[in-house]
This record gives sequence, C-alpha cells and structure tokens, in this order.
Amino acid sequence: MTNMSDSSLKKSVTFVEALAIVVGMIIGSGIFLKPTIVLSHAGTPTMSLLAWTVGGIITLASALSVSEIAAAIPKPGGLYVYLEELYGGVFGFLLGWVQTIISYPASVAALAIAFATYSGYFLPMNGWQQKLLALGILAFILAMNVLSTKYGGVIQTAATVGKLIPIIGIIAFGLFSNLAPGFSGVSASVSPAGFGVAILGTLWAYDGWIGVTNMAGEMKNPSKTLPKVITFGVLFVIVVYVLFNLAIFQVLPYETILASKTPGADAAEALFGSGGAAFITAGIMISVLGALNGYLMTAARVPQAMGQEGKLPFGRVLGGIHPRFKTPTNALLLQAVLAVLYILSGSFNTLTDLLVFVLWIFFTMGVFGVFLLRRKYPKEDGRYRVPLYPLTPLVGVVGGVYILYSTIAGDPVRSLIGIGITLIGLPVYYGMKKQASQSGD
Repeated sequence: MTNMSDSSLKKSVTFVEALAIVVGMIIGSGIFLKPTIVLSHAGTPTMSLLAWTVGGIITLASALSVSEIAAAIPKPGGLYVYLEELYGGVFGFLLGWVQTIISYPASVAALAIAFATYSGYFLPMNGWQQKLLALGILAFILAMNVLSTKYGGVIQTAATVGKLIPIIGIIAFGLFSNLAPGFSGVSASVSPAGFGVAILGTLWAYDGWIGVTNMAGEMKNPSKTLPKVITFGVLFVIVVYVLFNLAIFQVLPYETILASKTPGADAAEALFGSGGAAFITAGIMISVLGALNGYLMTAARVPQAMGQEGKLPFGRVLGGIHPRFKTPTNALLLQAVLAVLYILSGSFNTLTDLLVFVLWIFFTMGVFGVFLLRRKYPKEDGRYRVPLYPLTPLVGVVGGVYILYSTIAGDPVRSLIGIGITLIGLPVYYGMKKQASQSGD
C-alpha cells in the first residue's frame, strides 16, 4: 500500500453530492423488482401502496433520529462513531469490524456482479467474462475515488440523475395511462401477517441512506448539512417509490404484476414498446453503478477513521490520507481488494445474508441512541433536534425491532452465525487496546 501523510481529508463534498449519496445508495435495482414481492404479500394495490408508505414513515423516523446524532457528533465514520460515543468503544468497534471486513466490501462485490449481470442483456457473457467486467468496473470506480473525492461525487450525482430518468419516465407516462384497470376488480384477501411481511420488503428497499454519515469529515458544515440531506433524500425516495408503484398499477393488470419477476421492465415495455426493456435495463445498470460508487466511497471512511484512532491492525497505514489527492487511498484499496476476493470466490451474497441480523442490531441501537444523546450532550441553540420527540425515534426503533424479530424467526441459524462472525472481532479489539496501553506506558 502507498505511503500516506497524516493530513486531513479535503472538505470537498457538496450538498448536492451528499444528497446524491443518500438517494443513490437507497435506490438500487430493488425499485424495479420489489413491486411484485410487496404486492403479493400486501394482497391489493391499495394495501401495497400503504405498505410502501408505512415503510417510508419508519425509515424517515429513523433518519430524523439519526440526524440529531449526526448533528451533535459530526465526525467521519458515521454509525461506528455514534455507537462508540454513546454505547462504548466495544460496540462501535464491532460494527466497524464487520463493516470493514465483510459488510461493505461484500456489498460492493454484489453490486459489481449485478452491473455485469445486467450488462449481459446487451452483450451476452459467460460467468468468467461477467466477473472480469465486474472487476473492470470496480477498478474504474476505485481509480476515480482515489484520484479525487470530487470525481466520486460527480459520478454519484450523474448516476443518480441517470437512474431517475427511466423511473420518472414510467411515473410520468404511467400515471396518465389507461392500459390496466388499476385498482378495480381486485378482491384479494389481506392478512395482518402478510401486510407485515410486505412492510418488511419495503424496509429493505429503503436501506442505505445512513452511509452518507461516513462522509462527515469531508463536508464543510456537517452538523447542518447531514440532517438536511438525510431528511430531503429519504422524503424524496418515499415519494418516488409510492408514485412508481402507483404507475405500475395503472399500466399492468394485477395478475400480470404478480406473475412478473421484472415488473419495472414489463411496465416500460407496455408503455414504450419493445425498447422498453432495454430502457429499464440501462436504467438499472446506471442505478447499480451509482450504488456501487456510493458504497465504495462511504465504505472506505470506516477503516480510515478506525485506523486514525489505532483501532485496527496497520492503523497508521489505513488511517493515512494521500498527500496529493487528499483521499483515503489505502482504506479504499483495502475495501476494493476484499471486494475482489468476494467477487472471485462468489461468496458475497452468503456473507451479506449472514450479517443482516447483526447490522440491524447496530442500526436499531443507533436510532435508540438519540435517547442516550440527550442525556450525554447538552442542548445547543440552533442544533438540529428530531421533531415529535420521543414519538419519532420510537417509531424507528419499533421498525428496527420488527426487522430483527422477522429475521431471527425466519432464519435463526444464519442470525446466530452472523453474531459469531461479529464476536470474532473481540480479540482484535482487546489486542489493539492492550497494544495502545503498552505503547502509552
């Protein structure tokens, strides 16, 4: 790895770029694929739209709550830092550990493979050719983020705008079409359990917004910028998701949606003809590219922050900033190298599935952390405060607890394995802590 100086990260992330990170990391390929899953559990188009709305409200409640923490602790590293400050060093470390070693690089690997897979629509490839393309697009995104955070921000903004074009196209034309009977003629039964599963599906689709908090060290005024971009970004996505689903219900018959694996592409084909599928596939590729860039960009800020604090082996190397580019080059390289290993081994989906339960434990702790924050940190005039406290954070916590319950009930073995993987970090934590105390003697 390259030699680094200890200079600070350049404060180059603008409001628009931060907003693009929020929107770009939430909206991946799920919006084009999830309507069928949510509708099948919700039972009717009306209940499906309600599920997307309720999922959005829970997400927004969580976002507003975490925004207060971000305003009070505007440090790079995001949730890792918040848990460390509010719950103690071991909780922050364990989150940072699983994010650095598995969660973020495995997600980057999955997105790179997804980009290559969707590229097969235009250029048929075998398995190894797809992997080579995935490695190539990862190398390109890595290079841009190493050279300048500004380049990463430009890619993020452009990709976010690009992915919204097909989505807005379907919304604009679909809402005013009369291709399908819409909400009429649907008499499916709706059960509370099914509606709960539908909400769970939407919550997965709303995930990813918290990644922008990792970039706090590169914003000019993070205590004011973070609450704004998180709130505006999540609200925007809620509106887009609801309108997109409403448009699909206006374009495709109920039975067609339930039978479709790609409702977004089917709706585009119904609206725009045979080129509709290509239109949506290109939109998905741009969408995945934006999510890939956002995940790699934000992922590196966790090991970089942990390295600067001496919390990881080779911390001085990982925590360094490139003297010329002012980017966390070594931390970016670490995440990319791990992602390459996961791409070549094909283990990324298994790894991310194993950690779902653990990551939601930490996320729910983060939302609940606003209660601890108000005890530990004195109120400051002008600093962001979550509205409708304590109701708002309680809504977010209930949503998180529901996901935890559903996850462990659905797959207890994987949930326990995920906890085991996380606890492997404890010897590393105490080893680094012992090393730090000895060096301080």
